[in-house]
Amino acid sequence: MQRNLIKGSALKNIIVFSLPFLFSNFLQTFYGMADLFIVGQYNGAASLTGVSVGSQVMHMLTVMIVGLAMGATVMIGRYVGENKEEEKRTVIGNTIVIFMIVSILLMAVLLLLINPIINIMFTPEEAIQETRLYLIICFVGIPFITAYNVISSIFRGLGDSKSPMCFIAIACFFNIILDFIFIGYLDMHAVGAALGTVFSQAVSVMIALTAIIKKKLIVVNRENFNLRKSVIGRIFKIGFPICIQDGLIQISFIIITVIANSRGVNIAAAVGVVEKIIGFFFLVPSSMLSSISAICAQCIGAGQHKRAVQTLQYGCLIAVSFGILFTVICQFISEPILSLFTNESIVIMYGSQYLKSYAADCIFAAISFSFSGFFTAYGYSVISFMHNLISIILIRIPWAYMASKLYSDNLFPMGLASAFGSLLSAVICIGVYTYLKKRRCFSL
Repeated sequence: MQRNLIKGSALKNIIVFSLPFLFSNFLQTFYGMADLFIVGQYNGAASLTGVSVGSQVMHMLTVMIVGLAMGATVMIGRYVGENKEEEKRTVIGNTIVIFMIVSILLMAVLLLLINPIINIMFTPEEAIQETRLYLIICFVGIPFITAYNVISSIFRGLGDSKSPMCFIAIACFFNIILDFIFIGYLDMHAVGAALGTVFSQAVSVMIALTAIIKKKLIVVNRENFNLRKSVIGRIFKIGFPICIQDGLIQISFIIITVIANSRGVNIAAAVGVVEKIIGFFFLVPSSMLSSISAICAQCIGAGQHKRAVQTLQYGCLIAVSFGILFTVICQFISEPILSLFTNESIVIMYGSQYLKSYAADCIFAAISFSFSGFFTAYGYSVISFMHNLISIILIRIPWAYMASKLYSDNLFPMGLASAFGSLLSAVICIGVYTYLKKRRCFSL
């Protein structure tokens, strides 16, 4: 399923590659939103908050795993561009072994820390039990969640974004069916949402592995599974800064959630629902980040640096255009969007305020995400880590905190925290890119 991304139109390549990636992310986010939608229809604010808080923790873990796996995606893409078959297979084999170990360790540690996590999240007392049960089940399912995302990262490094789309479509289908059974029919509340998520991911992984083995979509030898320090070191050198960066971003969102949770269950539910909606809007910049990384990695391996810059420019243009569209739409239909997830008028009111300002984040994040993908392909992933750390410390957290204190009955000012944080990141990215380009760091 390997595909060459360094031939033909650069614009066509990024569109053809990113669309299945975008649809995959859409499906993954959709079944997360389906959990909230179905829980909101059958249960009250406590269950809704339990699922929103629990799913936010799981989302943070997932994006960190994906960020770490980005190291494998970039290395595989480089070797594809350089036509180094054995090196590519070694990276794939080492990636599989390393992430199996990471997932098991992560599951064990998180199960031990479940109560501190709930306390750190300032989960409203009415939702503590729902949140605990949701997290226990999802933590047990971490190996399946890790397996799916690692398999997807390997395929994307090979230039194939369609196979992961098929795998996640299967997971989405099963998740929605299971949600209606567990939540609607069996009345299992947040537990049903967690079971649906884990079971559907497990089914997706099983089907993916069956397809890989039977159709020989990925071919590796026994020797490729022997761990090599140099390979592992390069995977972590590229992926670890992205992992920490994504973790810090999610921590900043969690801190904002904690601020909201301390203000009562209604505001907590509103913020939780909006975070899910924004997750949907962020599909385009997120997909573009990974698409740019994968395509540019092949371009760099083949020595086509001008094509890598073209890929960045086209990707940024596409993502920003969608960001503007989403922001404008939210100014007019925020309440109807919120009403899809809850019937409680006070939650809709607060959520509408928050969504209208938060939506602008999609515009500025489109810029910073695109540049982050480009920097990562060149091995400068530490830049992405730094600009996000700066924006979190200087803008996101202090702004959200002050807004909650100064505007206790209005979430609109708090939503601006993320938007202006991403604006600062975008400015830093453009400045660093200009500096590195003058020093010819993108033509080595």
